[in-house]
Amino acid sequence: MERRSALAGLLCAGFAGLAGSGPSSPAAAAPGPGRTARAAAGPRPPAALLGDEIRRLPTSRKVLALTFNAAWDVDGIDTVLAELRRRKLPATFFPTGTFAEAHPAAVRSIADAGHGLGNHSYSHPYFDDLSTTERADEVRGADAAIRAASGTEPLPFFRFPYSSTTPESITDVNDLGYAAIEFSADTNGYLGPQGGMSVDKAVKRAVDAFAPGAIIQMHVGSNGSGVVLDAEALPLIVDAALAEGYEVIDLRQFLEAAAGVR
Repeated sequence: MERRSALAGLLCAGFAGLAGSGPSSPAAAAPGPGRTARAAAGPRPPAALLGDEIRRLPTSRKVLALTFNAAWDVDGIDTVLAELRRRKLPATFFPTGTFAEAHPAAVRSIADAGHGLGNHSYSHPYFDDLSTTERADEVRGADAAIRAASGTEPLPFFRFPYSSTTPESITDVNDLGYAAIEFSADTNGYLGPQGGMSVDKAVKRAVDAFAPGAIIQMHVGSNGSGVVLDAEALPLIVDAALAEGYEVIDLRQFLEAAAGVR
């Protein structure tokens, strides 16, 4: 409880001086006690980010984060990156390992654009059904694939497939050196028109979730439909956020601010 309160206080104060117009490099942080099984060699999330899933940034400021999962095709990637570039906005992308292996140029384009890359598992299974060893294989396999495709150090952020978390699986992911970054709302744009979704419905789901520290989840692929509603919804979501006085911030700023908490 003290750790969470300290983190919230730091972020409330620290975000006041942070700009949301561009990515930044995550600060290194000491791992939590007893956490030695590592998937990567780069910066680690501080202990304040471990122990639970993160669905909202602990801040009272009107800031939100845009995130995109990548597990299928690349139908919307160019549109999404172009819109983020035009707006000079940061986002965090969570590819799977199989996506990184199938579409290395797309993953490299995300990294080259300066956006952060998290980990969304290797093959997108339900982690509830896996053993600790199998979870580690999924996380490490994705890390290696993302690293190879992007040529950069992935962030120590993990997003569970299907957002299906348990205390045990969160502990396993934490022990591998990752914070569990989930979301405040999913636009459900990935369902496509065949799933009853539309651009307007996707935008509404995002806007309805606007709150200080909201994390919005979208997808860069079409899941086979060929229509990427989230790519079409993105400019409307950003327009709505700005109209309501929100600033789009980089999740790496969250990591940097939290790194000061012990």
